[in-house]
Amino acid sequence: MPVTAEGSLTARPGALEGTTVLDLSSVGPAARATRLLADYGARVVKVGPVPRRAGVATVPPAYAYSGHRGMRRVMLDLKAGGGRDAFLDLARGSDVVVESFRPGVVERLGIGYEAVRDVNERVVYCSTSGYGQTGPRRDWAGHDLNYLAISGYLHCSGRDPNGAPALPGATVADIAAGGMHAALAIMAALLRRERTGCGEHLDVSVADGALGMMALYADEHLATGVDPGPGHYILTGRYACYGVYTCADGEYLSVAAIEPAFWANLCRALDLKEYVDTQTDDSLQNEIREALAARFATAGRDEWVRRLGPADCCVAPVNSVAEAVRDDQYLARGAVVKAEHPAEGPLEQIGPVWAGAALHDGSYSLPDPTDTDTAALLAEAGYDHDRLAALASAGVIA
Repeated sequence: MPVTAEGSLTARPGALEGTTVLDLSSVGPAARATRLLADYGARVVKVGPVPRRAGVATVPPAYAYSGHRGMRRVMLDLKAGGGRDAFLDLARGSDVVVESFRPGVVERLGIGYEAVRDVNERVVYCSTSGYGQTGPRRDWAGHDLNYLAISGYLHCSGRDPNGAPALPGATVADIAAGGMHAALAIMAALLRRERTGCGEHLDVSVADGALGMMALYADEHLATGVDPGPGHYILTGRYACYGVYTCADGEYLSVAAIEPAFWANLCRALDLKEYVDTQTDDSLQNEIREALAARFATAGRDEWVRRLGPADCCVAPVNSVAEAVRDDQYLARGAVVKAEHPAEGPLEQIGPVWAGAALHDGSYSLPDPTDTDTAALLAEAGYDHDRLAALASAGVIA
């Protein structure tokens, strides 16, 4: 990110400025995708139900998804003819529609790809679901852990004290296999549209994305027949040069000295030169781990980071979340920004850290979650005062 010497952001327009996205999601991978699109400058409009139709809809906390920074909101009763028509009128002037219902729901509501394409043939319509629009699991419910499980990710991860695959520390499937997957697909489709003039329907499966993340191991299996698992490979704990060690203060240090040169640097810095040439000797790995553990137990984590970080040893502290957001590296790059929430007041949040994202000076102003932009956005679509009043009186919009 472009920052000043003090770590504050330098304003920059986003590549997606002028792009309008209708977002039918509230949480999960699709909401993460539109968060990314908004960070690249797109005008994202969250489409939610009117209060009397909200049912058990999930309402994220005020701080979630960056407090919907840079987004607007409309409230429609999509089960009513007027609400469906209002959505299609908004879609007529939009570039992207993102939905995350179960397969078949948007068609039953009359707002599926075919219905939207009838009013806007250039639309990029992104359906994000757990298992995709086809296949034997298309109608299954699921969450992040399920997609990591089916893809082989969990099997290749570390084990908990009972020997079961450990829970991941972040919703990796939602973030990368789903959200980033969808955002990448949408951006590619927008670029393709510039060349062809045609929109398209994107079938984003989080489970597919999770399998894609496992391609390194899956391709090895497909080529050799080997079934990778914990401890099979350097990245899953086979060798002592790649792991996490406990320091004297009970904190943890990550070591990832994969290349022989980095491993040699680490051995010399720890006065363990006898292991420089035995990095991948399977018969010595327990001995090497014990030797590394004994060394790291002689000083605190931050002391080891101070000594080894600049010495090309590939080490980093295992930060807590509280430590991560105050880490000098992130602060120097302007990763933490100030925002003003209408109900919660001033707060801090992670800014648009993505390369090339839209940035601006000063504090971000977050939208009021109790407000709606429905009337203003429908007025832009050509609705007059009387029509808006009639729809509001009927409870179709709010």
